[in-house]
Amino acid sequence: MALDHFLIVFGISLLIFLLPAIGLHRLFPKAGQPGWKGLVPFYNTWVMLDIAKRPKHWFFWQLIPVVGWFITLGIYIEFVKVFGKWSFGSHALTALTLGGYISYLPNDEAARFIGPERVKMYKKPSWREWVDAAVFAIVAATLIRIFVFEAYTIPSGSMEKTLLVNDFLFVSKFSYGPRLPNTPLSIPFVHNYIPGTKSRSYSTLIQLPYVRWFASPVKRGDVVVFNFPAGDTVINHPDFQSLRPYYDIKRQAERGSQEAQYILSNREEFPIVVHPIDKSDNYIKRCVGVAGDQLEVRGGQVFINGQPAEAPPQSQIRYRVETAGQQLDEETMKRRFNVDINDPSQFEPKGQNQYEMMLTAEGVANMKADAQFKNLRPLLEDPANVQPAYWGNNLFPYDTLHKWTVDYFGPLWIPKKGATLQLTAQNYSVYERAIRNYEHNEFYTQNGKFFVNGKETTTYTFKMDYYWMMGDNRHESQDSRFWGFVPEDRVVGKAWMIWFSYDSGPRWNRIFRIVR
Repeated sequence: MALDHFLIVFGISLLIFLLPAIGLHRLFPKAGQPGWKGLVPFYNTWVMLDIAKRPKHWFFWQLIPVVGWFITLGIYIEFVKVFGKWSFGSHALTALTLGGYISYLPNDEAARFIGPERVKMYKKPSWREWVDAAVFAIVAATLIRIFVFEAYTIPSGSMEKTLLVNDFLFVSKFSYGPRLPNTPLSIPFVHNYIPGTKSRSYSTLIQLPYVRWFASPVKRGDVVVFNFPAGDTVINHPDFQSLRPYYDIKRQAERGSQEAQYILSNREEFPIVVHPIDKSDNYIKRCVGVAGDQLEVRGGQVFINGQPAEAPPQSQIRYRVETAGQQLDEETMKRRFNVDINDPSQFEPKGQNQYEMMLTAEGVANMKADAQFKNLRPLLEDPANVQPAYWGNNLFPYDTLHKWTVDYFGPLWIPKKGATLQLTAQNYSVYERAIRNYEHNEFYTQNGKFFVNGKETTTYTFKMDYYWMMGDNRHESQDSRFWGFVPEDRVVGKAWMIWFSYDSGPRWNRIFRIVR
């Protein structure tokens, strides 16, 4: 944890201990304790536990960062009970004022010391039992989601065959360090919209800066859940959101598309919503390049710093396959080549004993060793065969200078925190969004010169680390090749384990499988 983060946690903890101190100074003598003990932060909670006759081990649980805050508030609630405060309102005020309500109690004529024995005799109404249990469950589950792990469901086939649609995952927050919520005022367990509505599930009244505790960098090869960087602004319509990103529609409108121009001009039917960082849609991809790497894709093969990167074992690309004319057996195709011939996304007959198939490296090797397959050819998008009108339309960085395709991409450098980039006309479009949007600068070029926050410059030093994410289903994935770098502040966690999987019934062989 960085020093400034530690000081923030320490400062909040100290505030929670100090807010009730004045009231404790006056209340402790009524319970037979010296008043000065109420003025000593942290120690005063030990005395409160003694007065309320509650377990002393609670005192030590307060030492856990953040979680300890909620333990302290629980101690305060137990303490106000011995002064006859049973109501839900009193307990809510104690928690919401971070203990400040206790400083009001000496002025409340109805507040008198009744002792822990009377507290034990009190029986809550049944509705209070339910409410208290619900509050505890929500707080506990929220803390687990922020600091430990979160459940995630695979919505698309971009990671096949590593992850399948309707795989249910646990995403570890410990792997890269828990990121504190940017928008703490949010409906629990709901991401960005209230289910069944177009209304946002959060308020931007309070927005916190990016803070990650016990930060650890993403590693090459990790399967990562992150907030979609180009999803900060979306068209709030079921047919759009992150499926058809707002920035894609905007570029199409600038190129003269009448449909795109209509969509952007019709705000009632296609409203625009701007999400905070932690409320943009979650994506899951594999990290193929980390901060400081030089990345290139040649012939579908990823190269890192000039060396071929090891392909994920279940990654797949599209092949044209020619057979000797034999009937393809469904079970054999599934077992030996990992191809479902009943799935049009994996298998498509093309006539004359030719097929298009999505194949893994293992599937390709097995086919090459099998006499019934005469020819295998990867279907790669070669820049030499691309129509000139294609350039600048679909792939990052959306210019005509970089003639890249999904199979021939780069080379490009992935920004690293503290590293300085020499700005040029050739790399301006590659790093423009990172410098302007992700690092919050005014950045533009004019007459061949570059300006950052109004000052002319020839270099820029990055404030964050960035990553390059790609789907294992290389020809069916909307990933960094389409929208660029993923800043560190968008990283949510590491995909850890499949806890359930379903496709017309449970897929038992996938349950409790570790994601690799």
